[in-house]
Amino acid sequence: MPNLSIKDVPESVAEALRQRATRNHRSLQGELMAIVSQAAAESQIVAPTEVPVAHGLPTRGRPVVRRGSKTVEQIFSEHVARFPKPIQGARAVDLIREDRDAR
Repeated sequence: MPNLSIKDVPESVAEALRQRATRNHRSLQGELMAIVSQAAAESQIVAPTEVPVAHGLPTRGRPVVRRGSKTVEQIFSEHVARFPKPIQGARAVDLIREDRDAR
């Protein structure tokens, strides 16, 4: 594997990176690898010469990046597993009416 090195890093930048690594429970080397990996992955999403297109029209801004890998069905089944019984009690419309009538 190739090695990379950055020379003459200001102490304030190095300290900020050390603190960031600590917050993310990583070594400084691990944090730097995460930053570089993320930057490399982002640069491969859309080439500078490509124009993102949605519904036949060019889009503006940054490209949409899908971060999760769960489908709606998977999220729904997890929700049902966590909360198998529907919420019992007052309905929202009843609470709104009660609040309105109390004025």
